[in-house]
Order: sequence, then C-alpha cells, then structure tokens
Amino acid sequence: MTEQAAPPGHPEAGERVGERVYRALRDRILTGDLAPGARLSVPAIAREFGLSRSPLRDAVLQLVREGLAEETFNRGAVVRRPSRADLISLYDVREALEGMATRLATAGFTPALRRRLRDLLAEHDEVVAAGDFTRHIDVDAAFHREIRRAAGSPVLARTLEEIQGQVMLAMRSTSASGGMAQAVADHRRIFEALASGDPDAGEAAARHHIARLRELLRAHP
Repeated sequence: MTEQAAPPGHPEAGERVGERVYRALRDRILTGDLAPGARLSVPAIAREFGLSRSPLRDAVLQLVREGLAEETFNRGAVVRRPSRADLISLYDVREALEGMATRLATAGFTPALRRRLRDLLAEHDEVVAAGDFTRHIDVDAAFHREIRRAAGSPVLARTLEEIQGQVMLAMRSTSASGGMAQAVADHRRIFEALASGDPDAGEAAARHHIARLRELLRAHP
C-alpha cells in the first residue's frame, strides 16, 4: 500500500511522512515500548503504517544518526543498547551543555517558567512518594527540557534533546540509578539558583547534578 496525502487542515498535512514515522518510533523507544535490541524492520513498519518503504528507511536512518538505533550485520537496524562507557561519555558532554543551558536560562527566568518548574518539582515529589521510576524518567526529562527551551539557543536545545534521548533509553535498560529523591533535591537547587538570578550559581548547580550522576555510573559495578 502506498501512502496517501493528508487532507488540508489535517494535523499531518504539513509534515513529511518520514518525519512523522520517525517521531512515532522515537516515542516508542523513549517510552520503552520498543526495548533495546528490538528490530526496526522496514517491511514490518511499512505494513503497520500502510506506507511505502522509502520514507521509513529515512526515519530509521535518522534514529541511527541520533544514537537511538544501530545497524547490525544480520538483523538490520535494532534499538540500541548504550554501554556504560557510552553513557559516561554522554554525561561528560552533557555536564558542560546543561551548565551552559542553565546559565543562559537565568536571563529567561520568567514567572511562567517559574510556575512550570515548580509544578514539575511538585509532580516529581509525588513520583518519588509513589516509587514510580517510569514517571520519574519522564518528569526528570521534562524539567531539563523546560530549562533548555528557556535558554533560547536552538542548537543547544537540539543537541541536548538528542543526548537526553540516549540517556532516557539507557535509564530504562540499566540497573544504575542516581536515586529519585536525590534527583529532585538536585533539581530544586537548580531551580533556586535560577530564581536567584545568578548565572554562575545556575551553571554550577546544573553541572553538579550531571557530574554526580556520571560519577555514580563510574562507581557502579
């Protein structure tokens, strides 16, 4: 079956088919619906979406470029399983970039951003009380995403979004954990630094948060 163009006004009308499929597959990977090692079979995806194979190959290749999938010798593309060394390397880069994002976000700390971050902190407290690790991953990511958006740097936001995608994938497939309660405490310090209007304090709090997680990974057997 070949793809049909979406009618004008349809939510998919202005979006490339490959981009739409990429976003759908990326969401499944990040939510754990597609676990590390799962095949990304282009013929199977084509049947599921009722589309031709060409845009689906592009979608899978985009996931490979982003580090969420990898090509294998005899199975085609599969969802990637990041190694501990890969994750430590990501955190090396993420420490500097999250620090920069928080520094830049200090100038964009509006009342609306304050409310959104406080709401996320409150939600995160509920997640910790419930012991819900799956929601923890999502709320943790949302907190950082709000800050990078406020930084006002599209390049920085895009780079960190890709890094965080790989981190989320790894968090769902590793036994190492930085502790949900400690993560909320770190986030609250970042929030307080942002609210103080001190870019140095904001950067330091963000870097400390990521560095703590990296060192935990290094120490974990």
